[in-house]
Amino acid sequence: REKMKDFAGTPGTITGLVLRVSQCLFAAGSIASMATTNNFFSITAFCYLIASMGLQIIWCSGLAFLDAYALAKKKVLHNHVLVSLFVVGDWVTATLSLAAASASAGVTMLYIADVAGCRLGQECLKYQISVAFAFLSWITIALSSLIMFWLLAAG
Repeated sequence: REKMKDFAGTPGTITGLVLRVSQCLFAAGSIASMATTNNFFSITAFCYLIASMGLQIIWCSGLAFLDAYALAKKKVLHNHVLVSLFVVGDWVTATLSLAAASASAGVTMLYIADVAGCRLGQECLKYQISVAFAFLSWITIALSSLIMFWLLAAG
C-alpha cells in the first residue's frame, strides 16, 4: 500500500497548524462579538451560532494541539483511520458552521433591512462582525475538510 501524499494543509504540517489556529481564532471572534451584545440569547439563530462556534473551537483546538505535537516530535499523522476521523469531524463542523452562519446572517439582514434600519445601533454592528467571523471560520474549516478528503482519497 502506498504512503499518503504530503501537501499543504495536511495534519502535522505548518500550514495545517495555521489553518486550525485560524479556525479557532475566527470562531472565538464570532463568539466574542455575539456574546457582547445584550439580546443574542433571545434569538435562536444567534444561540445556535455561539454553540456551533464553540464546537468548532473545541474540535479545531484539539487538532491544532495534535498538529503542534506532531510538528514538535516530527511525527506523520497520515494514518488512514485518523484521517478518516478528521474527514468526518471536519465535514460535520463545516456543515454546522455554515448553517449557523447562514441563519445568523438571515436574522441580521432582517434587522438591518426590515426593522427600521436596525434601531439597535451598536448591536447590529456586532451581529454583522460576528457573522463575518463565522463565515471566515467556515471558509477555513471547509478548506481543511477538502484537504482531509483529498488526503484520504489520495491515500
